[in-house]
Amino acid sequence: MPAPTSKLNPLITNLKPHSRVSESYRILRTNIQYSAVDSPLKTILVSSSQPGEGKSTTVSNLAVAYAQEEKRILLVDADLRKPTLHQIFSVSNRSGLTNVLANEHSLEDAVHSTEIPNLHLLTSGTHTPNPAEMLGSKRMNQLLDKVVQEYDLVLVDSPPIMAVTDAQILSTLCDGVVLVLNYGKVKRDVAKKALEHLAHVNAKVLGVVINNRTYTGKDSGYYYHYGS
Repeated sequence: MPAPTSKLNPLITNLKPHSRVSESYRILRTNIQYSAVDSPLKTILVSSSQPGEGKSTTVSNLAVAYAQEEKRILLVDADLRKPTLHQIFSVSNRSGLTNVLANEHSLEDAVHSTEIPNLHLLTSGTHTPNPAEMLGSKRMNQLLDKVVQEYDLVLVDSPPIMAVTDAQILSTLCDGVVLVLNYGKVKRDVAKKALEHLAHVNAKVLGVVINNRTYTGKDSGYYYHYGS
């Protein structure tokens, strides 16, 4: 990412759509699309190797970039341990993913409309003592099967890969994974281990977002495609 996004206004793709950072998100969107021309992606997991690397900001702005393309987008906060998307979009988290999986609320009642046209949000929901079990449940798989029929694309935010097993579980349910790494902060061996964790469950890694990288003008990209 050429520059860090403001913590006070994280949705820069909505606030400043013509900025260099917003253009970078559109480049990321395009690169993802071209990474799966023969097999269009319906579900994309966005994670990081460790906390504080900007995955939630990245997935939120990427969702806005897709919605600006007039695609019907569902953003799912599957970080059941430290959710943030309800704060980014300023919506209630009283009903969300955990409540739908526990059959306490219907999906239709739990999904929020956002101020961004075409973008809908399923927050994490109320706290659960068994997040990994919930995410790996048959009902979670059925939920994803349902929403891909209703939306053009589903973007999923997850906990960091090295922290818990949740991201690995979710990666097996999604068509591809985008890994967010904080330039200058994450250690090379930690990033390598995160990729090894994904490879262990045969996750399809679409590429890596290098976050907070200083823009030099010599390169316009920050997204590195690993191949199909």
